[in-house]
Amino acid sequence: MSLTVTRATLNTETPIVGVELAPYVVTRKSDGTSTTEDINKENPHEGQYVRYRWFRSGKKVKMSVCSVHPAENATLLNIATRTYHCDSECFKHSWREWNRNRIANGEPFPTSTAAERRAARDDAELGWKAHKAEKAEETKPEEKKKVEPWIEVSATRNYTVQADDVGHVLKLEVVPVDARSGGEAMQPQNVITGRVIPAPEPPRRNLVKIAHNSTAEPRTFTVATYNVLADLYCNSDMYKYVPDWALAWAYRRQNILKEIVNYNADVLCLQEVQSDHFEEFFQGEMAKHGYASVYKKKTAQVFSEGKFVIDGCAIFFKKNKFALIKKYEVEFNKAALSLVESLGGATAKKDALNRLMKDNIALIVVLEALDVDQQNLNGKRQLLCVANTHIHANTEHNDVKLWQVHTLLKGLEKIATSAEIPMVVCGDFNSVPGSAAHNLLSNGRVPADHPELGIDPFGILQPSAKLSHPLPLVSAYTNLHKPCLDSEALERQRNRVDVIGEPIFTNCTKDFHGALDYIFYTDDALAPVSLLELPSEREVRAKYGGLPNTQWSSDHVSLMTEFQWGARIDPSMGQHRYM
Repeated sequence: MSLTVTRATLNTETPIVGVELAPYVVTRKSDGTSTTEDINKENPHEGQYVRYRWFRSGKKVKMSVCSVHPAENATLLNIATRTYHCDSECFKHSWREWNRNRIANGEPFPTSTAAERRAARDDAELGWKAHKAEKAEETKPEEKKKVEPWIEVSATRNYTVQADDVGHVLKLEVVPVDARSGGEAMQPQNVITGRVIPAPEPPRRNLVKIAHNSTAEPRTFTVATYNVLADLYCNSDMYKYVPDWALAWAYRRQNILKEIVNYNADVLCLQEVQSDHFEEFFQGEMAKHGYASVYKKKTAQVFSEGKFVIDGCAIFFKKNKFALIKKYEVEFNKAALSLVESLGGATAKKDALNRLMKDNIALIVVLEALDVDQQNLNGKRQLLCVANTHIHANTEHNDVKLWQVHTLLKGLEKIATSAEIPMVVCGDFNSVPGSAAHNLLSNGRVPADHPELGIDPFGILQPSAKLSHPLPLVSAYTNLHKPCLDSEALERQRNRVDVIGEPIFTNCTKDFHGALDYIFYTDDALAPVSLLELPSEREVRAKYGGLPNTQWSSDHVSLMTEFQWGARIDPSMGQHRYM
């Protein structure tokens, strides 16, 4: 026998609509060697190839699942929205969010006839009765696993789950066959999945208006930042409270893509973008939506699933809004090598490098705006500098975090001195409000008595007076604590920021809850007019206790700001007023 299939498994037991199922198949050749490579009809081995066929069960359970948590059975029906819910908390939260989104988008309250309401109730009742009947059948040993007849749906190696598959079980059949006759060389190996469920929808969040555009340039632009949680760091040991299927990259990438495409940001800064995922997924998928992109990976790699990969930072920008003028890459390891040369002694240099070299990076682009009114620029180009970074995470190394932020700011200073250019600085800074790094970013300096300056084993932060910069940076969300428009939505957002206006959290897991991500801007050249809604802690902890979960596919939440070109102008004063 030329080929023998010794193993066939799938990347998930729970198929989700829109998510690709990719089998892991081990095939043994006649010489005794094994391979996981695809041996297809076009490239047979000794006259045989491996055939794949996908089947859908002929039997379908007509059951109602929760519209928010599809892995859960529905117990409640919202007749107005025609949505199903797994419990009363899910129902109440979804109703509030749906109504809030309806009002924010100016949508009328839906009306339905008595017949339509009755039909909805009948559908729900039929579904729940069918589900009970299915459960009863499963208790009979002779009925268990009885899912025939099977209907063939695909003859490809991988299969993307379709909406028609919901409620069905899927089966993968893998078998070596003769390339000439098509006859099977052995008994097929079959892999049977659980029942297919609909894909959860990512959370809906709206831009909240905080001010009117006060400049002569009517056009605005949006910038978003999001740590998408690299697959390298996403596992069931870290996030025990999340269903395995919701942690699988095949599912998370689709949900993250839907979320960021819905935001429709003009500039998007992503952190923890795995190098292979940028090349194989994000770059191509975002191009379909009109984005160009640049990427910088960290300076060390790890071996994962048969290849060397690591995460990094990506910046996407709409090609009809911006053009790339220049790109800068900041490798903090290179800066560390330069810094330690001033230290005395080989041992001190080695120890300092061990502490400072953490492989973190920053990515900076200079963009030219393509859609601004040239008459307002007196023939000049409207440029924008955007920086995206992911700062070191270890809470024991606050000196390293501060040094990395200071190094980035020094690089931005050089760009600022070469041209008058508005700046937006985004990223996961792994620094909470009030930390030394946050003080440096938002206040331009670090107080000499800041407690984090007490841990500086190699004197890299001395003298503390050097820890300053002249850039007029302001954190976008702190505008919620400054004079702005009045609205119910704004009041709700003010309850979701701390005393200085920073989000109460941008990262929320079982073990941590706090702000780590920010959007800073130079307030002498830009001003926010809208901010993306912040979720409440109750929202992100619902059902599973934290992030990520079935709806939110990262342990961070995204931030987004709509900016006007130019500083805020007070109409009554006819001059700039910085918010």
